[in-house]
Amino acid sequence: MRNPSQVIRVNQLQKVVKANDGELIILHDISFAIEAGESVAIVGSSGSGKSTLLGLLAGLDDASAGDVFLMGQTLSGLNEDGRAKLRGQSVGFVFQSFQLLPHLNALENVMLPLELAGIGYSEAKNTAQIALEQVGLGARIGHFPKTLSGGEQQRVALARAFVKRPAILFADEPTGSLDEASGQAVIELLFELNRVNSSTLVLVTHDPALAARCERQFHLQGGRLL
Repeated sequence: MRNPSQVIRVNQLQKVVKANDGELIILHDISFAIEAGESVAIVGSSGSGKSTLLGLLAGLDDASAGDVFLMGQTLSGLNEDGRAKLRGQSVGFVFQSFQLLPHLNALENVMLPLELAGIGYSEAKNTAQIALEQVGLGARIGHFPKTLSGGEQQRVALARAFVKRPAILFADEPTGSLDEASGQAVIELLFELNRVNSSTLVLVTHDPALAARCERQFHLQGGRLL
């Protein structure tokens, strides 16, 4: 039975890939639930399956077995178009590599998800400008990614991720490519935006300080949830 307070539910999730000597099990029988508004860190050593799990939760990859329920919908029951629609409606992303489009300036990068959702140019521009002001980049809206520092690029990425007020934000090593000062500033901004938007936060991190800010930590070891 569906629990409406659970925005993510995972039942006996497995991921197996082909290897030279047979099959490699990346994730073993993972089960958990995440409530609306929670902040959760997925931690573990390199190769433990953290990013693979995040990709499965977001519907970016297919599980080998088990089920992922995202916003009450079974991802295995949706085709790629259906999963993309669900992500567009409910999910935001922040990545270690920022993934800004280099030929678009900061404002245009943040406008993009709004325009893809069918929002008119004037409204999208106004909304994106407000989002950039919230992350302290109101004076940099016309700058292209190559003219921005790493910390500034990640702040643009945060503005883009939160501009549609997603129910869930997935973040994969959001401070991994930043220096300590820039990383700390992004952490503070991430949790402030998450609080203001009442989003559920699920992040992968090697940073103990970042993980400690979350309400719960999921530790993966050898593809198993400890």
